[in-house]
Amino acid sequence: LNIMASETEYRSPLTSRYASKEMSYNFSDQKKFSTWRRLWLYLATAQKGLGLDITDEQLDEMRTNVDVIDFQRAASEEKRTRHDVMAHVHTFAACCPKAAAIIHLGATSCYVGDNTELIVLRDAFKILLPKLARCLDRLAKFADDYKSLPTLGYTHFQPAQLTTVGKRACLWLSDLLMDLRNLDRACNDLRFRGVKGTTGTQASFLNVFAGDHGKVEELDRLVTEMAGFSKSYIVTGQTYSRKVDFDVVCTLASLGASIHKICTDIRLLANQKEIEEPFESDQIGSSAMPYKRNPMRCERCCSLARHLMVIANDPLQTASVQWLERTLDDSANRRICLPEAFLTADIILNTLQNILEGLVVYPKVIEKHVNQELPFMASENIIVAMVTAGANRQECHEHIRVLSHAASDQVKQHGKENDLVDRIRSSSYFSPIHSKLECLLDPSSFTGRAAEQVDRFLKEEVQPALCSYRDILGMTASVEV
Repeated sequence: LNIMASETEYRSPLTSRYASKEMSYNFSDQKKFSTWRRLWLYLATAQKGLGLDITDEQLDEMRTNVDVIDFQRAASEEKRTRHDVMAHVHTFAACCPKAAAIIHLGATSCYVGDNTELIVLRDAFKILLPKLARCLDRLAKFADDYKSLPTLGYTHFQPAQLTTVGKRACLWLSDLLMDLRNLDRACNDLRFRGVKGTTGTQASFLNVFAGDHGKVEELDRLVTEMAGFSKSYIVTGQTYSRKVDFDVVCTLASLGASIHKICTDIRLLANQKEIEEPFESDQIGSSAMPYKRNPMRCERCCSLARHLMVIANDPLQTASVQWLERTLDDSANRRICLPEAFLTADIILNTLQNILEGLVVYPKVIEKHVNQELPFMASENIIVAMVTAGANRQECHEHIRVLSHAASDQVKQHGKENDLVDRIRSSSYFSPIHSKLECLLDPSSFTGRAAEQVDRFLKEEVQPALCSYRDILGMTASVEV
């Protein structure tokens, strides 16, 4: 048998099965180590501009080799030195012999390590935000389409007052809008670590520039600007504060909670046969039960969202145990939790968009369920109409109570339809309102201001939030497996 290495070694399903190519690349070794090289180039360029003896030829050599990485050589160097940064310093120097002497000048490992991570986190947010915006856009269209369709509301998962399908979707939208604001805020709050040295004092760079504080500050500003940040952290230890990681991942975990709630709601409604996620013509729901249409996309979102929510505990614990200026027990944990958080968020957003683009509503089933419960819900309206016609409120209440219990018994004990309305029609006591029953039982009269709330919410909150994403809203999402 010809068995490939990928089939005899563990691969994370996040990348091998689910995640987008752009997010997978963002956390790839190519992105990571080419960014290290760019940071060394930025540092050398800024140092030259501030008077150090660095030539254009050296900078050109570094620039030419930014993306040309000998990973095999780097792995060999790391095995020998037990130091990932120095392994890549040597590997970069090998292809840049003229620049070798000035690569990593004055820097510590966290200059490339932490700054690269901040760049990757920023870029990851920029991948997620448009995807979240597209989910909002699809859900907004859904809410608008079904803003007037009455449906049973549920509290405690028991039938309650009517709402509309579109109004319920706005509850989902409201949560996702919070997530859009939170992700945008977390992205914009990220700063660059900059050039801070081994314990954050910039002592090594002060030595490089012979005690010139102004040049050290300008070096920090220049490198920060080259990396695409407007600000750097003024104070750091050896690393930027690991509370930043918690803030980032906690924001993603909150998004996971929103998507878990949305997809759980859809799963519950699918059980009622009121709403379904898209189901493809050749899709198989069960190997044993060919009739089944399982909500596998929503189930996947819930499954992965749980993983995303618990990941937040990793950076929380890590931030709490960073002794003094830094300990290295953050490193291995962060290699796992930071990529996994963004990869998981990427997957569930892509899957949610696919769900929302094909969400199916069954109005007749919804109407049937409404009609089963509406007679009970209409009892107060019927009492008011009877009192208006001259009846005694307490007497009317007792008549309704007796008939309602009899109808409920038919439903629960005998599995029959709710016949409360027929009992009211057959009761001479209620003859003053017999002609008004159809109007009193109109479902749209029980939904309050649901449709108006949808219109206002979409206009005042959703549409303004999506303005800056207008050019990317047209992209569709697919789920491969």
